[in-house]
Amino acid sequence: MTLLIDEKTSYDQTMLQAEQQGIKVRPVELSPFLHFIKQENLQKECFFIGPNQYVVTSIHANWFCARCVNTSKPAGEGAIVMKTAAFLLVSLYEGSIGSASRAMVTVDQFASQLGRKNL
Repeated sequence: MTLLIDEKTSYDQTMLQAEQQGIKVRPVELSPFLHFIKQENLQKECFFIGPNQYVVTSIHANWFCARCVNTSKPAGEGAIVMKTAAFLLVSLYEGSIGSASRAMVTVDQFASQLGRKNL
């Protein structure tokens, strides 16, 4: 599941995007996540998306991976966050390495499509 967040988009529009993607998050719940991204302090703090808390596990040039620390799912949950020129792409997945790999491919393909459309 990938959520596209445009930092220029209003919280109401972001909420609508989240609901269309099947993510149940209120704009107030996204505010701490956006603050976390703006602080660029990825290695020292955890972040929340909805009720789930994530810790960053790896950082790359324009994206990072994180694992959920309070999941009740045996295989785990994670997030991949990619920052493009205009958007923040957030892909949430359930599972381990295989699921993370598929989520990364999806985010990368989506970012490529956005790049071709000059978004």
